[in-house]
Amino acid sequence: MELKRVVVTGLGALTPVGNTVAETWENLVKGVSGAGPITHFDASKFKTQFACEVKNFNAAEFIDRKEARKMDLYAQYAIVAAKEAIADSAMDLEQVDKNKIGVIFGVGIGGIRTFEEEMIGYAGTKDTIGPKFNPFFIPKMIADIASGHISIMYGFHGPNFTTTSACASSSNAIADAFNYIRLGKANVIVAGGAEAAISPGGVGGFNAMHALSTRNDDPTHASRPFSASRDGFIMAEGAGCLILEELEHAKARGAKIYAELVGAGLSADAHHLTASHPEGLGAKLVMLNALEDAGMNPEDIDYINVHGTSTPVGDVSEVKAIKEVFGDHAYKLNISSTKSMTGHLLGAAGAVEALVSVLAVKNDIVPPTINHEEGDNDENIDYNLNFTFGTAQKREIRAALSNTFGFGGHNACVIMKKYAE
Repeated sequence: MELKRVVVTGLGALTPVGNTVAETWENLVKGVSGAGPITHFDASKFKTQFACEVKNFNAAEFIDRKEARKMDLYAQYAIVAAKEAIADSAMDLEQVDKNKIGVIFGVGIGGIRTFEEEMIGYAGTKDTIGPKFNPFFIPKMIADIASGHISIMYGFHGPNFTTTSACASSSNAIADAFNYIRLGKANVIVAGGAEAAISPGGVGGFNAMHALSTRNDDPTHASRPFSASRDGFIMAEGAGCLILEELEHAKARGAKIYAELVGAGLSADAHHLTASHPEGLGAKLVMLNALEDAGMNPEDIDYINVHGTSTPVGDVSEVKAIKEVFGDHAYKLNISSTKSMTGHLLGAAGAVEALVSVLAVKNDIVPPTINHEEGDNDENIDYNLNFTFGTAQKREIRAALSNTFGFGGHNACVIMKKYAE
């Protein structure tokens, strides 16, 4: 069976550095940090008091107020990103076969804010008749509901589900969408991820694991991937969405094509619940799997958008894996961690970073890794590699690879390249 080709025809983003794709990309290229004090709740007693929050968001501008009340914030974010991507694709929804359009969205945690609100309300009730819960509690909270809302909103009857693999969730969503389309099971899939876990439970839980930076006096410089002084990641929220489309379907309707999705790899560390393999074995395998799937050699890649969370162990293991996979070519690559600016969007990270990789390929621009200071060097990291520290770099990008790794040892990698007939 000949596999079909898959292209990207629409993009949508709602991130800590921009409420649209254009604003997000502009600020990433400029090296703008999205970090600041937490406003979603009083974090004054927490070890970490800052995060990368979405700014100036009003769901009523995008979603009917009555419907928005039925949705957790993560689902609202998902809908906004999906709306932008669908509009950007310029699909005529009256003409396309909606039975062949699906929605696959990745979510790492889901409706934790709704869960906390309902359970705090339950714990504080003095009603002797019985506990009172919002009738929308369950459908607001469950992790699959964002993809459900999007399909209902547009009447898409194709494959519809959610992937959950911690911080690899939305890369898994993209990989699944890629495979459904190239196998002929769908013409178009709205693929992406969303997360809104900046809450007492989210921040408190990650603090208890010593996973978050505690640089409360300097939030905008706290996410510093590959620097010796890195002390953990910064929690972030938002959503990213890509319209993935079968090539001939896209050409038939005259769609603009951003890039071609050519490969996806998956692997497991099989090592530890939360720590990556110290030698990067799972990271190495997932990149090799993606390259094999794409039918590409390591030398065909020009840019890697790394997982690069700014954690002591994770950054080192990913660098080891890159050197193992790419050999001498590793020194000709550009590498950057956009988490230095967006923070870590957890289940939405893969979608946002795949979107960034698409734009890097389209525009021949590598966004930077910010916050690295001269002399702040880790003896375990090879600084002869080009981490694109400080400022964006113009260069030809034939193909870009995007890595995401999640708690549980879940690894996912996707490859985008310039579209050519």
